Amino acid sequence: MNNKLKLYGFNNLTKSLGFCIYDVCYAKTPEQRKEYIEYIDEQYNADRLTDILTEVCDIIGANILNVARQDYEPQGASVTILVSEEEIKSPDEVDQTESPGPLPETVVSHLDKSHICVHTYPEVHPHDGICTFRADIEVSTCGVISPLKALNYLIHALESDIVTLDYRVRGFTRDTEGHKHYIDHDINSIQNFIGQDILEMYEMIDVNVYQENIFHTKMMIKDNDINTYLFGLSTDELSKEEEEEIRLKLRKEMQEIFYARNIP
Repeated sequence: MNNKLKLYGFNNLTKSLGFCIYDVCYAKTPEQRKEYIEYIDEQYNADRLTDILTEVCDIIGANILNVARQDYEPQGASVTILVSEEEIKSPDEVDQTESPGPLPETVVSHLDKSHICVHTYPEVHPHDGICTFRADIEVSTCGVISPLKALNYLIHALESDIVTLDYRVRGFTRDTEGHKHYIDHDINSIQNFIGQDILEMYEMIDVNVYQENIFHTKMMIKDNDINTYLFGLSTDELSKEEEEEIRLKLRKEMQEIFYARNIP
């Protein structure tokens, strides 16, 4: 849609960005696995998640109306924020370019009748020492701004080994001639909104349904330095055989999550 196109009333398009991030590590003993869960629960408790989502609100220029947050037993947390628009800007004032979102302090935009939420799911393998932390995040907006502008910040804020991203534009909006428009910005891949530094760190696959304005991207980190994946121990405590075995376990776990199927 041309930026100068005049709409009849409010932009009624709904743009939803949903993604899962996965962090994988290895904890050798049952005690270390328990400590990992406790660490994740502290690192990503409801207060910390609220801080992260508040930054997202700053990025997309939203006013916070209400915050609901909860830490769960035995583990996990959820945060939901309802937001409303700031002073409405004209389409010419709002950045609608197809480019990676800048840092929070450089973005000014608005949205209305929208929400942001996150849920966490720490878990451990019963026998293998593999531990996985998953966070589900959804950013849903109405109006001219796309939640994709918050993508770079969220990937940086939640260090992750695997990311699955879904973006969809729903509904329609009318111009002053009465014609319906089902999308108001150019996009051929979610990757267009991801910074070059992140693109170089991950292997990526797209599965897009262009005629339905549905976009899906999967990301798996390329680096497999085992030192960054050990919890409660170091490579100094491992034999070369143990180190290689753990490396293969970690990579298998990532590949299974990335391809969404178990590998024999």
